[in-house]
Amino acid sequence: MSRTILRGRVLSFISEPQGLDDHASYRYLEDGAVTIEDGKIVAVGDFVADDNAEIIDHRPHLILPGFIDMHLHYVQSQIIASYAGSLLEWLNTYTFVEEQKFSQQGHANAIASSFYDELIRNGTTTAVAYCSSHPRSVDAYFAEAEKRNMLMVGGKVMMDRNAPEALCDTAQSSYDDTKELIGRWHGRGRGLYAVSPRFAITSTPAQMEAAQALVAEHPECYVQTHLSENDAEISFSMELYPNSPDYTGIYEDYGILGPKTLLGHSIHLNHRETRVLAETGSVAVFCPTSNLFLGSGLFDRGRLMQAGVRIGIATDIGGGTNYGLLRTLDEGYKVLQLRGQRLTPFNSFYMATLGNARALSLEGTIGAIAPGNAADLIVINASATPAMALRMATVTTLAEELFLLQTLGDDRSIAEVYVAGARAKSTLGGL
Repeated sequence: MSRTILRGRVLSFISEPQGLDDHASYRYLEDGAVTIEDGKIVAVGDFVADDNAEIIDHRPHLILPGFIDMHLHYVQSQIIASYAGSLLEWLNTYTFVEEQKFSQQGHANAIASSFYDELIRNGTTTAVAYCSSHPRSVDAYFAEAEKRNMLMVGGKVMMDRNAPEALCDTAQSSYDDTKELIGRWHGRGRGLYAVSPRFAITSTPAQMEAAQALVAEHPECYVQTHLSENDAEISFSMELYPNSPDYTGIYEDYGILGPKTLLGHSIHLNHRETRVLAETGSVAVFCPTSNLFLGSGLFDRGRLMQAGVRIGIATDIGGGTNYGLLRTLDEGYKVLQLRGQRLTPFNSFYMATLGNARALSLEGTIGAIAPGNAADLIVINASATPAMALRMATVTTLAEELFLLQTLGDDRSIAEVYVAGARAKSTLGGL
């Protein structure tokens, strides 16, 4: 069995930082070594020469766990930066038109390949994605993940109303398709399935019942949907489900909330909804670039955390405007500044790594550089551009370096990516 040692400055989180001075929340090695065998981390510590291992020297760069993206739509890769005023306009003008193309297998395969290239280019080694309503879009998504040996979560959107006929399924067909796809892909390679009713607007009560049945039959799977992104969306949802107490109550009524339920956006939540999310262990997913781009609102991280709600962070491609978690962290910082909630750079990088792993209930598998975890790792260069190098010349602390990376960094800052111990970025064409 071959052994590889990555040498560099190693940073990994142990717990959620409670402030800039919470040094116990992370482990930082100035001259560290990450030892990898058979795709897993077997040791982490100070560097010591080893003649029996291949040593890859990444000094002076930082080695971190690969980034984790909690919510995005791979089928929207070609409509990023589409001009629209609000969520529902954007969906009807661009999204639903684009997603109809995924009835074509060749199209799905081509977009999946390009999508994964962009994830790797930006240092994302695990993501949670919505596919289209076409089963073949799911096949293309998971087949590409299997080819690259990436841990990915995804699922076919269930939607049987308020969308073009060519994009709609039925309550029964969405159940049947999802059941078959779970059997084909969940647990195959590193793939994990998410039951995916798109949102209340595009699902009839019959389809919500189908989703409820799937969740009950497959508790090992995730659930992903959208919640309280936009005022007009909330109003329309309540017109469609007038007997529910609020938007969260729709999903509560159909029994699909729980520790493996990922709720994209979760911006405009009342106190009852916040309490329900906390009680059920459901995850509110912060999508800063799309929330700003579509004018949806400002996520209230402080209030949700105080209430005990679990939180993740995500790019939300293609309403989101960048594949990179670095750019997402930058915009998230600004959103929270407007909320009067100052976010430390340690908290930012915690969210993108161990925090999101915990939100996915995958701590001990990904999200940290620790023995037994998958060797999904990134190498980050804080001097990747002239502007960054100029600023880096005055940086004196790790916190300053991390803040520089999230503020000025992009895909050029990702020097290398390892997926299950194998180089991934340097093997992409065109780099």
